[in-house]
Amino acid sequence: MPFQMPEALNFKQELTGAFGQPIAENPTQAMMEAAYAHHGLEWRYLSIEVEPADLKAAVAGAKAMGFVGFNCTIPHKVAVIEYLDGLGESAELMGAVNCVVRRGTEWIGENTDGKGFLESVAGRMDVNDKRVVLFGAGGAARAISVELALEGVSHITIVNRSVSRGGSLTELLQGRVRETTGGRLTAEFVPWQCAYEVPQDTDLVINATSIGLFPDTEAVVEVEYESLQSRMLVADVIPNPPRTRFLERAADRGCEIIDGLEMLVAQGAIGIRHWAGIDADTRVMRESLERVFSV
Repeated sequence: MPFQMPEALNFKQELTGAFGQPIAENPTQAMMEAAYAHHGLEWRYLSIEVEPADLKAAVAGAKAMGFVGFNCTIPHKVAVIEYLDGLGESAELMGAVNCVVRRGTEWIGENTDGKGFLESVAGRMDVNDKRVVLFGAGGAARAISVELALEGVSHITIVNRSVSRGGSLTELLQGRVRETTGGRLTAEFVPWQCAYEVPQDTDLVINATSIGLFPDTEAVVEVEYESLQSRMLVADVIPNPPRTRFLERAADRGCEIIDGLEMLVAQGAIGIRHWAGIDADTRVMRESLERVFSV
């Protein structure tokens, strides 16, 4: 038998990760590396604490180290834009990025939050012509509200403490997004000054704030919970803990609930599709998170 040279050994792992502050309680690494291993990818996903003042340097570091891409979470989803070479269509429209993708020599900002949220809702509700109450006006709220608008919701009420941020998001929805949807959408802003009473014609209620995020797990979204009706679908974007006080109280009112793990898994799978070009097994991703949280 002729001599055959052994295949070259390759110890290089492709790098991905998340930039955020705080980041220690973010469970994304568990599901992403479970997916990588399941699909035979020698990849790593790093959870990296990045202060706002260091974001520019962090992006430069990812480029220098040859990252395939990275996620951005609180508080970097808007600030990261100025350090990128371009934006995908939805990210450009909503003005927020949670997934950065290396395409050749360019670094492009995408947003998978809203699309991930839509996937988590799809099996439970057709959002076309529905009315939505959305708590928050940050990066996640921008992504979710824009994608909901593009999917055909008729009305979105933004409830937020910061008048400037809440007004800015409402203006976006009433302006460029409304034009994109052919004028079907209406949006309004309500300053969040006390417990909010959810209008009785609401179909979908969403917490897109960080209220209840670990370690402040006893914090409760200020809502008149008696105003929640059992026909309403209630969702929370917080993955840690999966069952927030907000969701517990909504469930007590008989509402069907969607936890933050569903959105996290769906947007993570979209991110892997951007980076690796494969459709990750979401069952494997969800199971890895359930093991982490013992649910």
